[in-house]
Amino acid sequence: MSILKKIKKLIATPYHYFIPVIGSLVYGKPSNKMIIIGITGTKGKTSAANYIWSVLTAAGHKTGLIGTANIRIGEEESMNPYHMTMPGRTIIQSLLKKMLDNGCEYAVVETTSEGIKQWRHKAINYDTAIFTNLSPEHLDAHGSYENYKKAKGQLFEMLARLPRKTLKGKKIPKTIIANIDDKEADYYLHFKADQKITFGINTKADIQAKQIKLAPFSSEFMVDGLNYKLNLPGDFNIYNALAAMAVAKNFSLPQSATIKGLADLRTIPGRMEKIDAGQNFIALVDYAHEEKSMIAALTAVKGMTDGKVIVLLGAEGGGRDKAKRPAMGKVAGELADYVVISNVDPYEDDPKLIIEDIAVATEASGKKEGIDLFRIEDRRAGIAKALGLANKDDVVLITGKGAEQFITISGTRSPWDDRQVVTEEIKKLLR
Repeated sequence: MSILKKIKKLIATPYHYFIPVIGSLVYGKPSNKMIIIGITGTKGKTSAANYIWSVLTAAGHKTGLIGTANIRIGEEESMNPYHMTMPGRTIIQSLLKKMLDNGCEYAVVETTSEGIKQWRHKAINYDTAIFTNLSPEHLDAHGSYENYKKAKGQLFEMLARLPRKTLKGKKIPKTIIANIDDKEADYYLHFKADQKITFGINTKADIQAKQIKLAPFSSEFMVDGLNYKLNLPGDFNIYNALAAMAVAKNFSLPQSATIKGLADLRTIPGRMEKIDAGQNFIALVDYAHEEKSMIAALTAVKGMTDGKVIVLLGAEGGGRDKAKRPAMGKVAGELADYVVISNVDPYEDDPKLIIEDIAVATEASGKKEGIDLFRIEDRRAGIAKALGLANKDDVVLITGKGAEQFITISGTRSPWDDRQVVTEEIKKLLR
């Protein structure tokens, strides 16, 4: 078996390498004709990408986006149907070509460590590389945290070696943008680039947020004496907005467009997305799927109400990082009043074992089965249970899948959308 794996790896590596190169040639090297902004990190990629899209759009630049949750071509938006942030084969190149044909000047491409590992970033001529943050994730795929960090580093390492573009008579610089508050920022900033821009809250930065005011569904902050408002909750979204402000600085966008673009973005699919079907409690769908994002999401929702916090969570199977399961279970047990543990994407794994890995840590945090902890394998039934526990002014947080369009159980991939299921189950409660 070990020999077979080695043979498959030898075959897969050149295959993954040459396919995007061939795709770029087939579609006429579209990334050479637009400004390409790559964004990588453990958390915040999708939200930051959408903030960047919104700011560029407000400045009058037609912009495309390829991300975990959604794909945008100018104002046209669709959900990502591929169940991967960076679609394989030649799909990325075909999307970039479609953006170019539709008049996009910029394209924002979420660039993942797994995508980099499979060479999907190759043949994309990036102009800007953004680092959001780093925490242990996908260690099963990379073997170690250090390998995971270095995989993302390949985006920054290649940046200075890519051909410089001249578009509409302007030379486009190769730029690194980094969250200086993250402990790994220096690693990503040490790579060569024409210019570097930092952002942060707690550390002196080129763009630093101060005088932060958090409200249940919005926030405000100051940068260089100007006030900015976000219509999305949580201090984590301030970091995502700061990344967009760094892009605006890099391309000399008007401050008025930056202020408007940040305020205009009111929904990011499956990212703290509010579902309103006429109920008297708050229902939110979020992608949180590891310890830090779970802490951020639950901390945000606790600030939204004086009522109960009810969370549904789970974890993927398919050999994915098992260590995060008890970590998430512990966080849920400590920060939520009621915990429902259910399927996310068990793939070929036994769903009961995944649920149990989470539940043991939740019980250790003080939750009791049948009282404030519920193991419900079927995800729809789990969502129904979480919603059914809510009274007026409570918050129900459905995590793990966000706006994903499929669920995979026992090898069978079926259409699924948490937002639709939550809406349907709320309507049943209201009958």
